[in-house]
Amino acid sequence: MTNDQGYLLDNQQSEAGRRFDALSRLLDPVTFRHFTAVGVATGWACWEIGAGGASVPAWLAERVGPSGRVVATDIDTAWMPAEGAAFEVLQHDVGVDPPPSGGFDLVHARLVLTHVPRRVEALASMVRALRPGGWMVIEDADPALQPLICPDEFGHAQQLANRLRQGFRTLMAERGAELAFGRTLPRLLRESGLEDVQADAYFPITSPACTDLETATVHQIRDRLLAAGLATEAEIEQHLANVADGQLDLATAPLISAWGRKPL
Repeated sequence: MTNDQGYLLDNQQSEAGRRFDALSRLLDPVTFRHFTAVGVATGWACWEIGAGGASVPAWLAERVGPSGRVVATDIDTAWMPAEGAAFEVLQHDVGVDPPPSGGFDLVHARLVLTHVPRRVEALASMVRALRPGGWMVIEDADPALQPLICPDEFGHAQQLANRLRQGFRTLMAERGAELAFGRTLPRLLRESGLEDVQADAYFPITSPACTDLETATVHQIRDRLLAAGLATEAEIEQHLANVADGQLDLATAPLISAWGRKPL
């Protein structure tokens, strides 16, 4: 996504690749566990929404094999392979554009809908794209459920980290992100007519990937933090030094994963 007035973390920035790598290391095992649980198998047709990087569609393509189909979409496909991949790549806005042609056995979005202004329309489009009996898996963070990047706020370094994280949340909210969206997913899937709805949450604390994610994120948003008066250059530099020192137990917002099946 690449709207300066919309999505805060521009895929065109060089740090985006580092963020995608950190998110992949943190969250791919969770996502793949859910794919396995709903039975993704040879021959399935899968739609991966807001793919960003290639790790999830590549895993799906290997799982469904040559007889299956994987379509990876995003507003900005800069970090997707231009050719030679085992999956299709389409530039697509899920809140505006109709779904790709053909029905799908799996529709998945991770860390997407909370940033989509037309998320109600996006969810309806995703449901329409499901074949009868197909599964939807939606995963989104809920920063309002746990807003701290350092839950153990015992010193100045942790307090500074949490204050900068609050600035990040402020910038997200100003751009239309719904910071309490994750917790609504089970209800939204039921209201969309899906059956067998379940959900769980993942909340890592202290991981090298959390450190890499925070470093890349702060570099991406530092100019906006400064412009909004939410931090000073000295505070940002001190925080980055604290992160690099490895003494902060960094967490993420809980990732809420919800899944449900379209009735036969």
